[in-house]
Amino acid sequence: MKVAIYNNLTDFQQATPPEFSDEISNSVREIIGQVRAQGDKALKDLTSRFDGVSLDQIPVPTEYLKGCLEKMDKHLRSVLEEAADNIRRFHQRQKQQSQMEFEPDGTLLGWKVTPVDAAGVYVPGGRAVYPSTLLMNVIPAQVAGVPRLVMVSPPNRETGFPHHLVCGAAALVGVEEIYAVGGAQSVAALAYGTESISKVVKITGPGNAYVAEAKRQVYGLVGIDSIAGPSEIMVVCDREDIPVEFLVRDLLSQAEHDPDAGAVLVTTSRSQAEAVAKRLEELIPSLPRKEILEESFRQRSGIIVAKNLEEIFDAINEIAPEHLEVLTQNPMEDLHRIRNAGAIFLGPHTPEPVGDYFAGPNHTLPTSGAARFASPLGVSDFVKTSSILSYSKTKLQQQGPSVMRFAQEEELFAHAEAIRVRLESSF
Repeated sequence: MKVAIYNNLTDFQQATPPEFSDEISNSVREIIGQVRAQGDKALKDLTSRFDGVSLDQIPVPTEYLKGCLEKMDKHLRSVLEEAADNIRRFHQRQKQQSQMEFEPDGTLLGWKVTPVDAAGVYVPGGRAVYPSTLLMNVIPAQVAGVPRLVMVSPPNRETGFPHHLVCGAAALVGVEEIYAVGGAQSVAALAYGTESISKVVKITGPGNAYVAEAKRQVYGLVGIDSIAGPSEIMVVCDREDIPVEFLVRDLLSQAEHDPDAGAVLVTTSRSQAEAVAKRLEELIPSLPRKEILEESFRQRSGIIVAKNLEEIFDAINEIAPEHLEVLTQNPMEDLHRIRNAGAIFLGPHTPEPVGDYFAGPNHTLPTSGAARFASPLGVSDFVKTSSILSYSKTKLQQQGPSVMRFAQEEELFAHAEAIRVRLESSF
């Protein structure tokens, strides 16, 4: 395999194919229609077709979840518990409070924060197992106070249930409503409901292109966190002293997720670029997930040589990467130059995996350039706010004429009349 080195951002972008296709959209539309029409029967048929599993039951028994936790390696359980504590502590800082402000005349203006009634969490189960995704999606919802949490995850062929680590992690954080179904069909079930699965009002969690497209198609009927594309990392560097192995391993940490994952190094040093490319070409053929890595570097990953630091930050803000490692001379001072990125890792001792698993900030992040307008998953994704207004008679007398004039200019005369009758009333 060959790792491509590009002379500028434009050349790299032109070499990268689009992520979604009409074929995927049409397939997902058919799957959603089948689930809406046939409910549980469709879930079983589609699971057999796509996962090769004949489902005896769609809900996962609570006893099975508890058993997976009891059988979990004690050290691993300790690691998951510490990670969960870190994640919970970080997200507690994000909690929003209802607020009301009373004016001297009795007028009240404010807002009320309320958790969504039910949230569905998608935990992938294809090329890897992701108890970390479960923790990152469930814990913010729990902090927000969501009363009903539902998890869906593809079953494996041996047990007919989701991976035992995912089930054990669910038991660890107290999730009991879990269904052994994945893919676009599980998103449809969460959105529309079936005999086994009651519908939710918000769906979060990453998945493959079919899951992402399904979330896009049900958005509006339910809320979603984002339309997640393949995982991606950008590593930027203007230091020749950074060990090549740091750069190589950090790129591989995301490229190994998926053949469509993207891993990009932007460096001001051509010699560093060549050294990284050479090491990747030597290393990848010997790695356990070499086929995935080779495909990632063939179509979505590579190295860009920038002329200077200014070009580095232009590349960051144009691509808006999901994960961004900043290995510049003064990363803290450079932070203000970054406008678009999902998660920012500063300095050579903060590799991306600390964010994936342990530090506390959420690893469910905007992808495919969505960091230009979107944020990491957090407590705010599981609540909504309602505006609260209560005018006193004095306030309405003061501001009513202005409200009437505004409404009349828009030719919404019934609006104005609703004010007028009150101004002229002795009530």
